[in-house]
Amino acid sequence: MKPFGNPAVRLLAARSLRAHRKAWAAVFAAVAVTSVLLGALALAAGSAALGHARVERYAAAPVVVAGDQEVRWTTKPWGSEAQTQSAGLTERVRIPSATVDVLRTVPGVRAAVPDHTFVVREAGTGAQPDPKAYDGRSWEAARLAPYRLVDGRAPRGAGEAVMGSAAGARIGDTVAGRKVVGLADGPAALYVTAAEARKLAGHPGSVDAVGVLAEPGVPVDTLHARVRAALDEAGLKDTASGQPLRALTGDGRGGPEHLAAAPARMELLQLLAAISGTVVLVAVLVLASLVAQALQQRSGERELLLSVGATARQVRAAAGREVTRVAGLAALCGAALAVPVFLGLWSALRTRAGVVPEGLELPSPPWLFAASLVIAAVVVGITRLVVLLAARQSRRPGRGGVRRAVGAGLLLLGVASAVTATAQGGEAAGAAAGAATVTLVAGCAVLGPWIAGAAMKVLDLPFRRLGGAPGRLTAAGASTHSRRLGAALVPVVLVTAFALVQLSAGTTMGRAADEQARAATTADLALTGTTAERVRRLPGVDAATDVLRSTVVLARTEAGAPRLDRLPVLGVDAAGLAGTLDPGAVTGDLAGLARTGTVAVGSDMADSLDVRPGSTVDLRLGDGTPKRLRVVAVYERSLALGEFLLPKAELAPHMSDPYPARVLASTAKATAGPPVAPEQVSPPGAALHGIVSAVIVSAIGGLTLLSVLSTLTLIGAGRRGELHLLGQVGASAGQLRRMLGLEAGFLTAAGLLVGVAVAALPLTAFAWALTGGLPYLPPEQAALIAGAVVVTVVAGVFLPVRRQRT
Repeated sequence: MKPFGNPAVRLLAARSLRAHRKAWAAVFAAVAVTSVLLGALALAAGSAALGHARVERYAAAPVVVAGDQEVRWTTKPWGSEAQTQSAGLTERVRIPSATVDVLRTVPGVRAAVPDHTFVVREAGTGAQPDPKAYDGRSWEAARLAPYRLVDGRAPRGAGEAVMGSAAGARIGDTVAGRKVVGLADGPAALYVTAAEARKLAGHPGSVDAVGVLAEPGVPVDTLHARVRAALDEAGLKDTASGQPLRALTGDGRGGPEHLAAAPARMELLQLLAAISGTVVLVAVLVLASLVAQALQQRSGERELLLSVGATARQVRAAAGREVTRVAGLAALCGAALAVPVFLGLWSALRTRAGVVPEGLELPSPPWLFAASLVIAAVVVGITRLVVLLAARQSRRPGRGGVRRAVGAGLLLLGVASAVTATAQGGEAAGAAAGAATVTLVAGCAVLGPWIAGAAMKVLDLPFRRLGGAPGRLTAAGASTHSRRLGAALVPVVLVTAFALVQLSAGTTMGRAADEQARAATTADLALTGTTAERVRRLPGVDAATDVLRSTVVLARTEAGAPRLDRLPVLGVDAAGLAGTLDPGAVTGDLAGLARTGTVAVGSDMADSLDVRPGSTVDLRLGDGTPKRLRVVAVYERSLALGEFLLPKAELAPHMSDPYPARVLASTAKATAGPPVAPEQVSPPGAALHGIVSAVIVSAIGGLTLLSVLSTLTLIGAGRRGELHLLGQVGASAGQLRRMLGLEAGFLTAAGLLVGVAVAALPLTAFAWALTGGLPYLPPEQAALIAGAVVVTVVAGVFLPVRRQRT
């Protein structure tokens, strides 16, 4: 008979569970919170995996033909199979106009409607200096939604337009120099004639997409198969990278409408995967600490059971049965709470403007919520495994030689990872620093009793000489129960190190980027809704440069595996940089950007790619067009301006909207006015990363603080007999309180110091690699961390005693 089903095991588990309810309460709380966090993350990941771009403009077209909005790169690492990586493109990939003629000959096609999208800007006025911008299309393409006329008529000439009803225009109004002759249902778009749309789009010979309308009775699958066959037979390729055209149906039709949706969905999935790994590691450390302490307090009971005939296997099985009942109920409670937490996170993402790109749908079908139950089962399994390992280790306390060796190895591995971070750049430095933090914290967890003992040796003499009787009691208790003290110290170190690393990494990068942006932006004026060509004609303007914002994709290998990075870039006028934008050239000459086919590279990226002026860099522009560009300069302010600067003329033809984001200008005599906002790029998905990270970091911080409180409460509950005995032999209540106060102070000071030391090494390596300086944390955030630790430790030390006295 299996031990788990043995009647003796059931009896031991039931009796022990009733006798140690308070000990298991701490484990219950930790398991519940872990299940909430992992359940919410699983639901978020499932929703993101099901995410897609919303179908609006092409709702009436069963098939949409468009370019492939992904770039792929395949390499074959030595000794393994070929691997492929893909990255989404943020600029529109266009297709040849000949596609329309090919599709019109396909059997079952009622109409093939070309679509050109562009932006129409209305000149600003004194009351409204910033120009209004409208999405522009041909009136012919409105039938793909379909958007129908609700008033007026269709445009017939270049000076006429139909406005979407959401714009609030009326028949007879003039919008962007065009007379409104009709109103259509739908969004605030401006519709012009087909000929005018081709002219305003500015890319003759190509279209953005083609909507295919079917003859009555033709199924979507049949139509798609015929369209696909016609495209393959014609051998049509896109106009950017020469990839085969795509025939999209269903939710896939939303991709050509909302270009940012697919890249944002992948970034969200990657972010959730990284955060989930951190939560699992923290949860394992927390549960291991709590369970080990709970079983350690029952060592006498366990030895008694073994002495009266119980086998070690039965004792372990009883502990496993206990944790299954406790963790099972806790995980189910956590799974139920994970649903509102997930819904709250998704609501926050949707309500914050600019966090989730417009058009990205994140569905939550009812069956998805079953994922939280799966995660609950996984959390129960992890907890049971931790219990069984702790029960097995508690039978062999020994002198801890193996444990010391493992802990020392983890510390050395953490130091090596931190040293590696100093030689890396970008995400590689961040990953190495993160690995260093995890291994250092794990090493401290393994070496907890020895760290606590070493810290207590430093304070032993001051406690005994200056602390009076409470000090002597504290010193004696610490030397006798170093394992207990180590268990109390580990969660304090964990919460301190985790909070410091998570907060300092972002503030260090943000501060350095802000400083570089202020130093780089030397312009007197910043204007929107115009171009540098117009600004240069204004009196008093010495220089002006357009600033275009786009992205590029960089392909490279990492440990032999392919890697694609989508990076923000700026397009500038080389002739207008003097007095407006100073990237801080280290080598080369930024004037070389006056020629197309050139690029300036940030110093960190130049070191990573081993390039210098005269070298070449292979990039794919925002629409996937491959370019080999010659490096003309290397600059230092890449945290603010991005890793690459390109000529405006090189970047603009490959952008969906090549209009400048703003114009920076310098004048002969700077006029008084508000300071120019520093020019600074944001990594793709920065807003999304910020809000998700803030929510999850707060949740993980809460879990670690809970572990501190639970561990200390558990320890306090287990030493009630000890405190009662001290009272019986003459220790007064005041002396006991002072003794506990000294212990709380010791745990707080030692935990904060060790936590700072654990965090300082990887943070310093990270900051030095990316900013060339030291890590930075605002004083108020540092005070918040210290205050939270102090309050939690004091509550954990004194609450069990207070309950005992009451």
